[in-house]
Amino acid sequence: MEKITVSDWDAAEFIETKEEAIALLKIAQAEKAPKFLLSVIGDIARSKGMAQLAKELNLDRAGLYKAFSPEGNPSFLTVSKVLDKLGLSISIQLKNAS
Repeated sequence: MEKITVSDWDAAEFIETKEEAIALLKIAQAEKAPKFLLSVIGDIARSKGMAQLAKELNLDRAGLYKAFSPEGNPSFLTVSKVLDKLGLSISIQLKNAS
């Protein structure tokens, strides 16, 4: 039997456009799992370069990685700053009355 090798998959390596980022965010939002949504935001941030993003936001790089890690819990301000720097924003709308 042939040996199968499995390697870690990193979503950040495959997010190339804002449209792809938005599609992933919409999927994550539809899941109604806040940790998953934060993870996707972290993936998008890493796809653009977390070190540079941290520098531009005047934030600690390690802290930014930790904030969007599975154990992280970034503040709303941090999430807003990261999204803004990525050219994205949060939109609020009424839920469907179904």
